[in-house]
Amino acid sequence: MTFRSVRRPWLGLLMLLPLAGVADTPLAPQPLAKVGPCPSGYTTSSQYCVPGRKARLAMEKYGACPSGYATSGAYCLAGQSARPAVPKRGATCPAGWSKSGDYCLRNRP
Repeated sequence: MTFRSVRRPWLGLLMLLPLAGVADTPLAPQPLAKVGPCPSGYTTSSQYCVPGRKARLAMEKYGACPSGYATSGAYCLAGQSARPAVPKRGATCPAGWSKSGDYCLRNRP
């Protein structure tokens, strides 16, 4: 019995369809590794901080929080105008992102 590879170039496009609207969705809070007290709107569950119903996106704080985020203990909490952010590594941010504090923020479309 031999295995034949069948090319389906459209399959890759189908896999990307669920991601098409992700960039424009609000920042959704997710469970975080617990580092000291949980941020505002989160509760402790084992070694995690779990978002409550009205929690805002939070991320672990590395230096100064980026624009649009406020400090809450060892975390940065997203405000109304927050954009996706990642900790800055090295001297520059990736293409499409700009420096803000110790983070890189995704540029607005």
